[in-house]
Amino acid sequence: MYQIDFNHPVHVHFLGIGGISMSGLAKLLLSRGFKVSGSDDHDSPLLNELRSLGAHIFLGLKAENISEDMDVVVYTGAIHPDNPEFAAAKNKNLPMLSRGQLMGELMKNFHHSVGISGTDGKTTTTSLLSLMLLDADLDPTISVGGIIPEINTNFRIGGDRHFVVESCEYTNSFLDFFPTDAIILNIREDHLDFFKDIDDIRNSFRRFAELVPADGITVINGEIDDYKELFKGIKSTIKTYGLAEDKDADLSAFNYMAADISYDDMGRGSYDLYEDGKFIAHVSLGLMGRHNVSNSLAAIAVALKYGVPVPSMLKTLKSFAGPRRRLEHKGTFKGASVYDDYAHNPDEIRSTLTTARRFKGKRIVTVFQPHTFSRTKALLPEFVEALSLSDVIIMADIYSARETDDGTISSKTVRDLLVKNGKEAYYFSTFKEIENFLSDFSSTDDLLITMGAGDVVNIGNELLGL
Repeated sequence: MYQIDFNHPVHVHFLGIGGISMSGLAKLLLSRGFKVSGSDDHDSPLLNELRSLGAHIFLGLKAENISEDMDVVVYTGAIHPDNPEFAAAKNKNLPMLSRGQLMGELMKNFHHSVGISGTDGKTTTTSLLSLMLLDADLDPTISVGGIIPEINTNFRIGGDRHFVVESCEYTNSFLDFFPTDAIILNIREDHLDFFKDIDDIRNSFRRFAELVPADGITVINGEIDDYKELFKGIKSTIKTYGLAEDKDADLSAFNYMAADISYDDMGRGSYDLYEDGKFIAHVSLGLMGRHNVSNSLAAIAVALKYGVPVPSMLKTLKSFAGPRRRLEHKGTFKGASVYDDYAHNPDEIRSTLTTARRFKGKRIVTVFQPHTFSRTKALLPEFVEALSLSDVIIMADIYSARETDDGTISSKTVRDLLVKNGKEAYYFSTFKEIENFLSDFSSTDDLLITMGAGDVVNIGNELLGL
């Protein structure tokens, strides 16, 4: 496979350069003196920014865009072999890398490259760890799957000592990475359009852990089923974390533990932090929910290894309220508090709604847009169970993403099962119908959550005039 070396800049061409992750990688290479070109179907502010930095941009993916002077061509998962530009690069025998392979190659150029993985919680934990390093003046380079409000971007170019990378398991892309340290937050059923079953998913996370060298650490959630057996024999040092929710719990059961956990009226957690059974500090989080108490422990484990001072770490933990679209407060509509959340699998929905139930005296109204037909069909009972934590559920049509509707599953199916289970649930085929319904339905005691990985956020934005 082609090797990227920061010390020897070459010409890199990106297919689909306008994507948020691809444009970030392009900016990183431009900052290191690489010649960068790329193509995309539509112009955008991101492309204008790349032009201003010296990139040559083609509009439209065409065979004639490919030239012999390109040293390597990088493509996204959305580019198929029949794409004319992809085919032209193949015909010219140019070296080619997927986005994940390029990310992996870049990780080799940093003293510390930490990969944050897990079915849920990756973006929040990556953002939190990134800000811990930033606040401690460690100048990290950052690649995260969401916008961090404090820096208003998902990709930050910093120094070459620390690279913090959100590491997604879908299509096994994280197996192309080269982490010196890793976090594994959880392992649950998801992406069943790619993975065969939970055992297939667990095997991928095992292989990811095997990438970490002997002098690195792999931080593992102690709630993962049979984690000791799953990760037995990996080269790196295992650091575990967990929650002591029983007052008689052994505070040395895991390397990092949260004890005496409490939550305020907004669901923000506080706890006593223990490292190997020794009290370290009292932690107050700006993040909401039990799941984020757990996520914070994973970030703490790596931050302490990288030398983040405890006072600085505590300040970041208290101030960070989360990346965008993670139970993000958007405003008030007819007295109802409007939030938006990216949750799109049953475990994420359960975590978000459990957190929302900690809000005092609020009726929870959830507008849910399922993400992909395959996920909705494979996990239908789990979706119904998780959504039932809401007082009222409004179903929008399934966001198809990369899939085609085969007619075997729909949001009406989810609505009907919710109603059968005694829930107040509705279905509307358009966002406009949902907005009209909410205009009449919403009250001052409501906590209104738009939820999903598609474009459901636009409903709240429209209601609020954003």
